[in-house]
Amino acid sequence: MSTYTLPAAPTRPIAEPNTAYLIASGDLRPAANRAGWPVQQQMEAAVTAALADLGWKVRRAHDFDPEAGHGFISSQRMGLEVFKSIPPEAPLIVAEAVWQYSHHVLAGLRTHKGPILTVANFAGDWPGLVGLLGVNAGLAKMGVGYSTIWSVDFTDDWFRAGLRSWVSTGSIAHDLSHVRNLPALPENEETALGRSLAAELLADKAIIGVFDEGCMGMYNAIIDDELLNPLGIYKERLSQSALWAEMQRVPDTEADAVGAWLTAKGMTFDLGADEATELTEAQLRWQYKMYVAALRISDDFGLDAVGIQYQQGLKDLSPASDLAEGLLNNADRPPVTSRDGARVLWADRPLPHFNEADEGVAVDALITNRIWTAMGLDPATTLHDVRWGEEYDGQFVWVWEISGSVPPSHFATGYAEAVGRRQDPVYFPLGGSTIKGISKPGDVVWSRVFVQGNALHADLGRATALSLPAEESERRSQATTPAWPIMHAVLHGVTRDQFMARHKANHLNVAYAPDPETADKALLAKAAMLSALGVQVHLCGETHL
Repeated sequence: MSTYTLPAAPTRPIAEPNTAYLIASGDLRPAANRAGWPVQQQMEAAVTAALADLGWKVRRAHDFDPEAGHGFISSQRMGLEVFKSIPPEAPLIVAEAVWQYSHHVLAGLRTHKGPILTVANFAGDWPGLVGLLGVNAGLAKMGVGYSTIWSVDFTDDWFRAGLRSWVSTGSIAHDLSHVRNLPALPENEETALGRSLAAELLADKAIIGVFDEGCMGMYNAIIDDELLNPLGIYKERLSQSALWAEMQRVPDTEADAVGAWLTAKGMTFDLGADEATELTEAQLRWQYKMYVAALRISDDFGLDAVGIQYQQGLKDLSPASDLAEGLLNNADRPPVTSRDGARVLWADRPLPHFNEADEGVAVDALITNRIWTAMGLDPATTLHDVRWGEEYDGQFVWVWEISGSVPPSHFATGYAEAVGRRQDPVYFPLGGSTIKGISKPGDVVWSRVFVQGNALHADLGRATALSLPAEESERRSQATTPAWPIMHAVLHGVTRDQFMARHKANHLNVAYAPDPETADKALLAKAAMLSALGVQVHLCGETHL
């Protein structure tokens, strides 16, 4: 009989009374972590002070690393090591003042037995609330219970009451009265359209191409095949290395023709000469090549939608993907022919692109594209970060913003007001242009497809995009990321805190309609299609259904 040396049983510390442990998931990019560390410190100090007023102390589960220049958990391995020092039953705070990669901490959170609280700053300059929503969505997908809260300065009564509830009961109750399950739908043309499009998708099927999954730690943005395939949607798993290789094959003359087309349409670019800090013609040429390459590869594989996972890997080879993404989502865009020159690829129609390879948006954009096209509407969609917002003229106006992938048809004068600006060197070392502009005023259908309870769900709602005075738009832009496009949005029948408490993603998807009546009809058709595909549909706020 063999004798084995058995490893010692794992041990964990014992939870102390009236003590919460705190962790901070960070970026994978060292420069981003160093840049965000001061605001993270301020936020943690404010949360610690608020808990001290309740007689609780906070024990940080990982130290500042002087060599790295920050105190964030910066990898999944580091997250595993940090959780070894956390009592499994202890109250645990996930504090986020910046964007973070959720998978750094999800393994530990999945098995943690104590109450979990996610908390973020509600600020424009640092996207803590975006990071918070990403963590929340990951927890929801895993089926792990959590409480969540946010604040501008962590001194308001609402925030402190929420903390008091959490330390007393282990939970925080939020008002979710704005959410209701889909009722019985009227038997009309929009319902029939949605159901017939669902039947077509289930019978004929569709393919979404994903240039590598899991962008920026977004576990919540990955939909397993077992949930995706019953919708009639299948994945073509592609590699960013193939995209980079295809970019090498695009001649300079073809890339330059893309730039000339944009210039002729009136798009302008803020150009400089310093590759490290300014937008250059060389960066633009690579972006044009990416646009051509993405279309050609999508044609090779017969894709119905495509998503580029920029950032890790590709960010060290190429300028940003955002310019290509925005163009792909627009019907009016530079023509690209097939390899044999016989066809214009996706002529006069978008190739739906799901930014950051967010597969929840892939499903959403694909379905939106088919409904809006069937209704004779502009099918261009935008994925936005739920970035920030403030009161203006008596109503809460959201700043929805993404890193550059807005289709120009979402601007009032299209390309004529689109400006290309360089991406921030902290996050985009090789630069690249955005498509900067302000989304036009109008009627909007917003949505989010997400995973919870091992099932697909979709939240649908209505919003109005506003035109704010130029000085207010500029203030909001400067308060967030000035190089990025922006939408000023007012949700119908949903408050700021209701939205934050419910939303299961750092992103949402938007599409325009020409008037309120048409927007309501499009939302109905979309709800009917999603429901017929087996997605659990929820209506948020005032939707006239």
